[in-house]
Amino acid sequence: MRTVVIQPVFAEWRKSARELLALRVPPEDVLWSDEAQEPGLFAPTVDASPRAAVPKVPPAFLDLARSVAAHCDARRWGVLYRVLWRLTHGGERHLLAVATDRDVRQLQQWCKAIGRDIHKMHAFVRFRLVGRDEATGREQFAAWFEPEHRIVHLAAGFFEKRFAGMDWSILTPHGCAHWDGSLLHFTPGVPRSAAPDDDALDDLWRTYYRSIFNPARLKVRAMQSEMPKKYWKNLPEATLIADLIAKSSGRVEKMLRTELRPAKPAPKNAYLDSLRVLNTPERPPPDEPPQTP
Repeated sequence: MRTVVIQPVFAEWRKSARELLALRVPPEDVLWSDEAQEPGLFAPTVDASPRAAVPKVPPAFLDLARSVAAHCDARRWGVLYRVLWRLTHGGERHLLAVATDRDVRQLQQWCKAIGRDIHKMHAFVRFRLVGRDEATGREQFAAWFEPEHRIVHLAAGFFEKRFAGMDWSILTPHGCAHWDGSLLHFTPGVPRSAAPDDDALDDLWRTYYRSIFNPARLKVRAMQSEMPKKYWKNLPEATLIADLIAKSSGRVEKMLRTELRPAKPAPKNAYLDSLRVLNTPERPPPDEPPQTP
């Protein structure tokens, strides 16, 4: 039995898996562990014995493995290597197309969990202003988020594109991402105490959330499904939810009793007038009246 300890990242697993695959070590002879579970308990045992050529792997598997590697289930390394072995030395080249296979189904479930976690991170990260770079004049922001899995590397590209004009850091227990306007880099995770406290931007979030809340379309279960309560403690607008729900019925009744207001005429503005002309479809010329004999 070989015990292989790796850092809990895809690149480390891939390196060790390639070595084991070249040595033709079957999955049942490998015990995988990462430093997140058992730091320093074992040492890597992949040796420098003569190796065979590493078989080619379908690109779809690498994409799947890169996502699954971010999951926190300790079994993921063993399942990934078993599927890799079956795809190569096992001769099951079309294994990933077998949706009923137990290993494939497990990898797909982990991959879906990672996708959901990334979606929640994109939706619920809230930046707070922490300072300004004196040299560049760029504002600096930081945010705290608690993902279920190690998704910071997978999710950071979204924030790099969306908030390219400001310096920011996203802090999580599993790793941190930092952007300075030109370089995206990562550092180890930090505790909650390292995150910034509330600031004036929280009031802006609450004002925005209060303004878009529609009591007539309130569905509490659907809201909690999309915004689970475990995220509320880090969302500044979440402090308004209970009060908005409690007052929603009264607000709906008031809306129903309110008479319709007459529509205001469009403001006189040359630019707006030109836009209305551009968006008004041309009418066909009226039919010519019939000619009398």
